[in-house]
Amino acid sequence: MNMQNKDAQTFAVTGLEELVATNAAEVRDEIRAALPPACTCLEFDFSTVTFLDSSGLGALISLQKTLRSRSGTVRLLKPSPDVRQLLELTQLHCVFEIVNG
Repeated sequence: MNMQNKDAQTFAVTGLEELVATNAAEVRDEIRAALPPACTCLEFDFSTVTFLDSSGLGALISLQKTLRSRSGTVRLLKPSPDVRQLLELTQLHCVFEIVNG
């Protein structure tokens, strides 16, 4: 997993292959610790994520709550069809900003 500032308000996470029970808490905590104070947009490049489970969804929701407290949002970029289907089944596509292109 790689993390970087895209600009003053946007923080990007790339290179994540799975967000599951074995790594969800660690990923969440690492991202929280690295988030700059001015960050109001957290972008996940989901084009490389092949598997997402309930623990991963919980980590995303927790990060969304953190960003909402800053009047911000979590943006999921290019989720695979399987991940997109899971987000739709759980109605989380209404919670996160999803960018397909």
